[in-house]
Amino acid sequence: MRKLKIQALIFLGPPGAGKGTQARSVANEFGIPQISTGDTLRDAVRKGTPLGLAARTRMERGELVSDEVVCGIAAERIRQPDTSRGFILDGFPRTIGQAEFLAGLLREEGRGDPLVIYVRVGADVLARRLSGRRTCPVCGRTYNLHFSPPRQDEVCDVDSSPLVQRPDDGEEAIRQRLAAYETLTQPLVDYYSKRGLLHDVDGGRSPDEVSRDLFNLVAQA
Repeated sequence: MRKLKIQALIFLGPPGAGKGTQARSVANEFGIPQISTGDTLRDAVRKGTPLGLAARTRMERGELVSDEVVCGIAAERIRQPDTSRGFILDGFPRTIGQAEFLAGLLREEGRGDPLVIYVRVGADVLARRLSGRRTCPVCGRTYNLHFSPPRQDEVCDVDSSPLVQRPDDGEEAIRQRLAAYETLTQPLVDYYSKRGLLHDVDGGRSPDEVSRDLFNLVAQA
């Protein structure tokens, strides 16, 4: 297991850029937890918790959940014991307000500045990735009909369950998600770039190529 010098990693990029996949790879390589606010919210929706009920409508429309809810989830998770060696944030922050909240939280926790990785992918590739994404409702495994399809069409390789398309991966929801990203989240690139914390990675390549570059980047940070 490789040693991690920094305490906080942030993955930025539009929906479909592969942030979640790469965050899991880096987490496994360095033995640190991946904190995905999107997964946390979707789990709450599946379980019908108060948070899930409040977030469901916005998520199904491809809209962003309120900063107050997302920041609370992130802060609670970051303070858990398993983050002592470091952690990866996947899907947070998404707005300048969330970034400023996180900066204050990291200072309060003595974590220092984060390493921010921007996974850059072209719009055409993003649209194909998102529209082709399918998920197993039983084991949670994710596939893509264009890039990483299951062995049998629309059926999970692990448990043979019929795959489903997330409501926010429909055509209209995709357009809304990308528009929301451009409006609210893209400014984070400038925010972190001005602070000298941002590193670009070409996410349009194969997952293995991207992972290899990320391992070297994180190890040298």
